[in-house]
Amino acid sequence: MNRQMTDRQYTKTHIQAQFEVPLEESGSRIDQVLARLMPDYSRARLTQWLTDGQILVDGALLKPKNKVLGGEKIVVDAELEAQIDWSAEDIPLDIIHADEDLIIVNKPAGLVVHPGHGNPSGTLVNALLSAFPELEEIPRAGIVHRLDKETSGVLAVARSLKAQANLVKQLKDRSMSRQYGALVYGHPSKEGTIDAPMDRHRLQRTKMAVVYSGKPAVTHYRLTETTAHCAWVDVKLETGRTHQIRVHMTHIGHPLVGDPVYRQGRPGLGHATQEARALIDGFPRQALHAKKLGLIHPTSGDDVEFEVPLASDLDELLTSLRQVDV
Repeated sequence: MNRQMTDRQYTKTHIQAQFEVPLEESGSRIDQVLARLMPDYSRARLTQWLTDGQILVDGALLKPKNKVLGGEKIVVDAELEAQIDWSAEDIPLDIIHADEDLIIVNKPAGLVVHPGHGNPSGTLVNALLSAFPELEEIPRAGIVHRLDKETSGVLAVARSLKAQANLVKQLKDRSMSRQYGALVYGHPSKEGTIDAPMDRHRLQRTKMAVVYSGKPAVTHYRLTETTAHCAWVDVKLETGRTHQIRVHMTHIGHPLVGDPVYRQGRPGLGHATQEARALIDGFPRQALHAKKLGLIHPTSGDDVEFEVPLASDLDELLTSLRQVDV
């Protein structure tokens, strides 16, 4: 696309830019044109600026669905208001990578990602706002995907608006790769793909479930080790539904060790020794770890991969299970 841009100035709180609508955009909606001219910002943000009169086209206020002829002058004079009212808290973080656009965190089990009902503070977001105050101006403080409270491992955070829009797109087009390790009950087949749509549980709305009218959900797994009545599996997500691994592994009869929500019984533990049973039953969280994250760097365009070691509690559990009598 041949785009013309004259004055462009970005600051932390104020966006000023001027564009000329390319002639080849004739007949396009203004919100679509803006999304192509300003890819650092989400369509929702640009639409809001347009609606608020912070973007003018030939001096006029247009509706998002209005079409352009080409050659119009777009003037952007917008405020980057704080996106959140969460407070910064000095909570230690294991940051394994940080640059101008991207932060990679090794999240411990027990740390909630977002403040919310029952967890107004003490979360990953509160910690990030202390370490990186500029995240106040990024939607959801830069969080583009999440891990459950009791899931440990690697998580990506956008440090700029450009990165936020880019990473959200990668999640949508499935170019972001997420690999997990999980300890499950019983011994599943060597490898498999679970293609089972998911949605909210019909009766228990806080839970997810396999629902054949739900949204597509695909999980790939590979058995890497068997221990006393359990198995360690490598899991790769093709989609990213809430609680997907936990629901899918339960669906095939191999729920995660320590999962109090989705576990249905303890398959494979019927003849376990007392020692093995104590180790498995005593694990206090779902045995799930996000071990590897692959993505396209939002600035350089390079393929990058981040891997974190297995959380110490899971490592200790596996070590102990290898040593007990079957």
